[in-house]
Amino acid sequence: MSTPTPHAPEPLFWRLAPMAFVLFWAAGYSFAKMGLPHIKPMTLLALRYSLAVLVLLPVLLVHRPTWPSGWRHWAAIAATGFLIQCVYFGLAYQAMDYGMNAGTTAIIMALQPILVASLSPLVTGSRYTTQLWLGLVLGLAGVVVVIAAGGTLGPSPWGAVLFALMALAGMTAATLFEKWHGRRTDPVVGGLVQYIVGAAVLVPVAWISGIGHIDWGTELAISLAYLVIVNSIVSISLFVGLLQRGDATRISALMYLVPPLALLIAWGVLGEKMTPLALLGMLICVTGVWLVNRAGRANPA
Repeated sequence: MSTPTPHAPEPLFWRLAPMAFVLFWAAGYSFAKMGLPHIKPMTLLALRYSLAVLVLLPVLLVHRPTWPSGWRHWAAIAATGFLIQCVYFGLAYQAMDYGMNAGTTAIIMALQPILVASLSPLVTGSRYTTQLWLGLVLGLAGVVVVIAAGGTLGPSPWGAVLFALMALAGMTAATLFEKWHGRRTDPVVGGLVQYIVGAAVLVPVAWISGIGHIDWGTELAISLAYLVIVNSIVSISLFVGLLQRGDATRISALMYLVPPLALLIAWGVLGEKMTPLALLGMLICVTGVWLVNRAGRANPA
């Protein structure tokens, strides 16, 4: 009788990769907030996407991707790119430019998996669960508590909230659209097309609205470097590698850690306040997202 061959232990890099991906994503809010005092939001995004395209183009020579088949597939990638890169990031940056703290922005964006889980039955036909509704209510309650905690939104709070909620709607729509059309896309090709769409839309928007004064200092350089290299390139590479190894579930389970990580990073990098009431709201929101993620795993769409 032959004995089964033991599986080789998973390399340390891949054990740490899911947490690294979530950490990089959470830190993106703080580094975007760092750059916004020195550049207008649309100008920052136009530069980010243009530089990301220049960096990703040579990758295609090595990666040799599978290209989309047919114009409908290309159109689906472009539509998703518009919703994520222009609507989601564009309006989230506007919210922070209006004074919303990076941590608060991250908490509002953390409602995206809750909204997707609650709206997915309209796309997939799956049934709602009590646990999902409990998570939805807790997540919304957590955001209300954070907003009510003084000093978390800065000037023009409700204008900032409106931009953030519209950004949240854009990301939710993009996710539901991806679930609906169901086409698989090479992540590098998908990222490149999305950044091209983002640049094609936001470069003219930035030009028409006025490029504005750009303070080419250390903080803006750090912000741009992080957003282009870490968020747009490294995070995509990690995500692709994790998906190829079958780690999508681990990423999904860790995503609820984005709000607390974003708050802690904003506190350490930007010196943003983290009041006890805001911390309570964050914990309530995280609990809600965790419940919805758990419900989603128990009842996959």
